[in-house]
Amino acid sequence: MTTVNKILRLNARDKNTLLRTSFLSQLGPTAMASMMEIANISTYEAREVLFREGEPADSFYSVLTGYVRLYRLNKDGREADIRICGPGDTFAECLLAVGDKYLYNAQAAETVTLARFDLQRVRALSEQEKDVAKAVIRCLSDHLRTTMDCIANDRLQTAPQRVAHYLLTHCEAEGGPASIRLPFQKSLLAGKLGLAPEALSRAFSSLRRAGVIVRGRTIQISDVNALRQI
Repeated sequence: MTTVNKILRLNARDKNTLLRTSFLSQLGPTAMASMMEIANISTYEAREVLFREGEPADSFYSVLTGYVRLYRLNKDGREADIRICGPGDTFAECLLAVGDKYLYNAQAAETVTLARFDLQRVRALSEQEKDVAKAVIRCLSDHLRTTMDCIANDRLQTAPQRVAHYLLTHCEAEGGPASIRLPFQKSLLAGKLGLAPEALSRAFSSLRRAGVIVRGRTIQISDVNALRQI
């Protein structure tokens, strides 16, 4: 595992982000205070590896700032993105229920700040605090439903439809023109949508007829309603 660059104190901004995570937002005051005591705040540089698949697992994480890429490698070194985690997301918490090795690789996509929770301490806390045990169950349930939706979208939607769906879910406008700025590089968006980078480029090209123009990270949509028809 890569050495952590910097250990930080939990500031007000980070605390507010943690309070909004699906895991901690369900906890009562006592369990919340205990989890805050367990949290270790750390920063990682861009492309730094947090852990690798098969390594002994000692922690799960919550993203406070930046983005973390979760992926697997095959024997030929080909990479497959599993998930892109942003502020408020947690990952590797599935190991709270069972498991002593990480199931995938985790890499900082850019400079990130993370809260790290010791698995053994949280497991022990879950035996004392029912709120923690319920939060574990809720997180696992949420991930299962998200995974099922992802599988269904992969099988039912074309690449342009996946991109259109992402744009629409991140667009505040109900109709007419709109502009969206991607929070990360397009290569990360490709992984998030389960597409190869070249497939994402072809999808954006296909969406031009619906009025979608790409300029770097900025996506211009001439008509949101037209995009819904894709």
